[in-house]
Amino acid sequence: MSIQADGPGRRTLLTGAASLTAACLAGCSSAEVMNEMHKTAPASLTGLSPGTPKAAYERLMEGNRRWVSNALQHPDRDPTRRELLAASQKPYGAVVSCIDSRVPPELVFDTGLGDLFVMRSGGVAVGPVITGSVEYGPMTSGTPLIVVLGHQRCGAVSAAYKSLREGKPLPGNLQAIAEALRPAYEQSVRKSSADPAETMAKTQVELTADALRGNRDLAPLVSKGVLAVVGAYYSLDTGQVEILNGAPA
Repeated sequence: MSIQADGPGRRTLLTGAASLTAACLAGCSSAEVMNEMHKTAPASLTGLSPGTPKAAYERLMEGNRRWVSNALQHPDRDPTRRELLAASQKPYGAVVSCIDSRVPPELVFDTGLGDLFVMRSGGVAVGPVITGSVEYGPMTSGTPLIVVLGHQRCGAVSAAYKSLREGKPLPGNLQAIAEALRPAYEQSVRKSSADPAETMAKTQVELTADALRGNRDLAPLVSKGVLAVVGAYYSLDTGQVEILNGAPA
């Protein structure tokens, strides 16, 4: 086994270790030690949040490429990260996705604790509560990116499409999902595609992203360039996220 010369990263780690030892001797608490190490460690090790829409978007898409290629890093999923986040959080992305068990955003983008706000509803149907939850990150902690994530072969969209086409209401509160998806259904019917349910699912993503981009409270942040709203679509077959609209330049 060869021994490599010290590089900047190794020197930083050694410096951090020395600081940790000194802190322990001084009687600091474990939380204080963690915070100090977080300040001095390289950004690649601490998972410091990207502060711009483009940087956040690139971080997410890099994670999705790792997911597709099975080169997962599983970042920031350990007790150290948990303790660092115990007092506060600053996620760099907010993802609105479907409830489908095959599309967990944290896995699809290979993220960890404290990286994402996640809102999930059947067919990416939205209403005041979901919209308010999406607004929370950008309006309270400067989250620079919102992703609306639909997906291939969505059961909720297919059920809503059939219900609306045949005029047969879905049971219970499932009908509320169908009604929320009605604008996407109406647009998909006009497009006359070979796979209307898939078209409807993509249309729902685009309509939702457009609505959030033009939201009274979010639109000023988009205009200032401190927030981007991206419409995206996940392939169950490949694991790849396709961008439909709104990718930051």
